[in-house]
Amino acid sequence: MTTAPVARTTTAPVPAQSTYQTRVADYWNAEENPVNLELGKIDDLYHHHYGVGNVDWTVLDETDPALRRERVTAELHRLEHAQAELLASHLGPLSPTDRVFDAGCGRGGGSVVANLRYGCRADGVTISAKQADFANEMARKRDIDDRVRYHHRNMLDTGFESGAYAASWNNESTMYVELDLLFAEHARLLRRGGRYVVITGCYNDTYGRASREVSLINAHYICDIHPRSEYFRAMARNRLVPVHVEDLTEATMPYWELRKEADHLVTGIEDTFLSAYRNGSFQYLMIAADRV
Repeated sequence: MTTAPVARTTTAPVPAQSTYQTRVADYWNAEENPVNLELGKIDDLYHHHYGVGNVDWTVLDETDPALRRERVTAELHRLEHAQAELLASHLGPLSPTDRVFDAGCGRGGGSVVANLRYGCRADGVTISAKQADFANEMARKRDIDDRVRYHHRNMLDTGFESGAYAASWNNESTMYVELDLLFAEHARLLRRGGRYVVITGCYNDTYGRASREVSLINAHYICDIHPRSEYFRAMARNRLVPVHVEDLTEATMPYWELRKEADHLVTGIEDTFLSAYRNGSFQYLMIAADRV
């Protein structure tokens, strides 16, 4: 198939930003959190999201402090990688001639996972110039920079060619933007029949308004968590039809239970996440949708 060209630079001008978007960019340009960096150093796959699956709790039985720290770090990374693989498994079927779009790519782990699984070309976009430069360096180290590229751009207005992408996704980045603007851009970029996947935390409408815990998470990450129902309404308004919906709340709770035991990685928000999941006010959701 013929694919449209895209920009190859990480320094293309970012479209005009609101004050809030500038604050978000500043936050991620300054971010050096060990829970992101230490895990990625294991295999140069840097994931800016949480994990799913059963935990190997024997890592906490390790008596040597240094080895215990190493094993806990590796186990958390394994769970985060499992989440990235789960998302990628819903993008296909894809071929090496296809292009995919990673919206809010962070330091780039998701694009690499998609490339390794399908051989496809990937364009990642982040509002943080520092993240884009870091991710491009990791792609060069892997010798995949001819197929996986990262761009310093706004995911609401990428400037990429319409209909050029077979699949696209957001992995825990939708809470930084208005959903209608975001889904309109995905619908524009995806070819007809293309697949969009999102994994996100959202607040549970049946609980009522956003809970105290959700408000604390918003303050911690300078974000604005959306209600679950708004994802489906905004998708319907933007030609994205859900074909698979999965509640990952139970699957992610063991990750948080282990993370709160990792003294070298805790950020202070772990108990808040667990409380929100347990009281039902917050959910971890995956939605796969086709562009019609």
